Amino acid sequence: MTKEMIFSKLEEIFQDVFDRDSIELKDETTAADIEGWDSLMHITLIGVIEDEFGIKFPMKDIVGLKNVGQLAEKIGELCK
Repeated sequence: MTKEMIFSKLEEIFQDVFDRDSIELKDETTAADIEGWDSLMHITLIGVIEDEFGIKFPMKDIVGLKNVGQLAEKIGELCK
């Protein structure tokens, strides 16, 4: 799965979870950039991402992610 495919799917997930079609993700996007992305929404978001991509994040990876770019990289690794 290419990075572009991952980002495309991630944007759909973010738009659905946060109920905003205007969300556009970049590598450097963080929780501070998206209104409503708090710790509770982070758990919801990770759960939806795991379901949609058919993966399971190790807990150490979830807490270590700094931005959406790192999230996309980890998804790419886990989808192999």
